[in-house]
Amino acid sequence: MEYQLYFENALKASRTLCRLDQMAVNEILKDLAAHVKLFTEDILFANDLDLKRMSAEDPKYDRLKLTRERLTDIAQEILNVAQLESPLAEVIEANTLPNGLHLSKIRVPLGVIGVIYEARPNVTLDVFSLCFKTGNVAVLKGGSDAEFSNQALIKIIHQVLLKHDVDIHVAVLLPSEREATAALLNATGFVDVLIPRGSQALISYVRENSNVPVIETGAGIVHTYFDLSGDKEKGKAIIFNAKTRRVSVCNALDCLLVHAARLDDLYTLVAPLAAKSVHIYADTEAFEALEELYPEHLLHHSSPEDFGTEFLDYKMAIKTVENLESALSHIARYSSKHSEAIIAEDENQLLTFLNVVDAAAVYANASTAFTDGGQFGLGAEIGISTQKLHARGPMGLKELTSYKWVVRGDGQIR
Repeated sequence: MEYQLYFENALKASRTLCRLDQMAVNEILKDLAAHVKLFTEDILFANDLDLKRMSAEDPKYDRLKLTRERLTDIAQEILNVAQLESPLAEVIEANTLPNGLHLSKIRVPLGVIGVIYEARPNVTLDVFSLCFKTGNVAVLKGGSDAEFSNQALIKIIHQVLLKHDVDIHVAVLLPSEREATAALLNATGFVDVLIPRGSQALISYVRENSNVPVIETGAGIVHTYFDLSGDKEKGKAIIFNAKTRRVSVCNALDCLLVHAARLDDLYTLVAPLAAKSVHIYADTEAFEALEELYPEHLLHHSSPEDFGTEFLDYKMAIKTVENLESALSHIARYSSKHSEAIIAEDENQLLTFLNVVDAAAVYANASTAFTDGGQFGLGAEIGISTQKLHARGPMGLKELTSYKWVVRGDGQIR
């Protein structure tokens, strides 16, 4: 019954949220961005309490960690969302029937969106800003790892909402205990859709146990294929950026596929990774090409388990392939359908890769690090969907809406 009240309040708030005009919504978001900056020290204090409970060696540590720079970026993302045009009330299509009925297909909020996430306190602000902008209530279920951080952030959100006389239940943070997750998975009639953010284990658990519709934001098992026609300098920069920019994110490179005829260039491609102490797990051919060149303590023979692994760490697998078709087969077998890339100068190879690879985002001669709502011009993102129904790829404002038919008549009957 304790959780039932959370859901009832959220549903009630959703009926008031749709009455807010966009000017008011934008002012509230701008005020929230200002409050994030104003209360930076409070947020960092709470985050430090969480960090002290986690080993710095844990791959989730970097996701959990907030810094002044990261909070500044988050505040800017909130401002970006405020400045974006709202998709609400957009007329997707319209038509007048022969009987005089006028039909309009209009974009509307999904309603109440539940988000289950792990050690990612930034998600609390990202999700709220996107949901609020699109007229959706956000029911948030963070992990215990980020409990203090999430509580500090929801307190700031509620302060801003109260200041603007808005029902604070448009942003609900559930308790961190596991029982709250079970309640959310069964909140039919209250929650319209669930979006899990986190490990493959979490996503699978939500998908398998939820009675509420789920949009999967899948784990990223990311490949980059260096083709026979690939440019070494482009490849070196792309591989380094995709692997090391931030290893704990879902768009980070996990497996480099290299054309067998380019093994002589492999060390050039991966040499910069040594400066970041990236451990390489190479198949036999790639190991021989790197032996005595790449630091011995960072070079390992690969095992079958290294392919199809989301490392979330300074680790990368290398697989030698005979041609593009072999690369495509490897990706089809191991990909999580998140982000995949090719480095090539041959236009036919590029087009084949882009057309054949089944992923939410496919790249030609660019780093997979760009798979991000902000980078795609969507503002902050609520997640990156790896499924094909409703939404795929970075989910911004439009992806948090549905539509309804509005029918205007003048006494017509059937």
